[in-house]
Amino acid sequence: MVVEDIFCGKNVRSLIKQGHVRGVVVLAGVKEGLSVFEYTPLEIKKAVTGYGLAQKMQIQMMVKKILRLKEIPPPDAADALAVAICHMHFSKSEQV
Repeated sequence: MVVEDIFCGKNVRSLIKQGHVRGVVVLAGVKEGLSVFEYTPLEIKKAVTGYGLAQKMQIQMMVKKILRLKEIPPPDAADALAVAICHMHFSKSEQV
């Protein structure tokens, strides 16, 4: 299982909520016996677009192209697919 690492943001409440959700997701994966890996947003963007500071639309367009999709996926779906593409390219050996 692959998750995106939390990055620093301006909204503390959002970061706390993200941390809670991420903790539950990681725990669920571990309880199911899955290996859990994490990548930073910069690593994910670089793996998909070649540029670590790519914008959302660039991610969406590259995911469409890489996966040969008929349409550009919505932002959240493109993000999830980008994390999977990143792991396929740079499979880390170190688990969370």
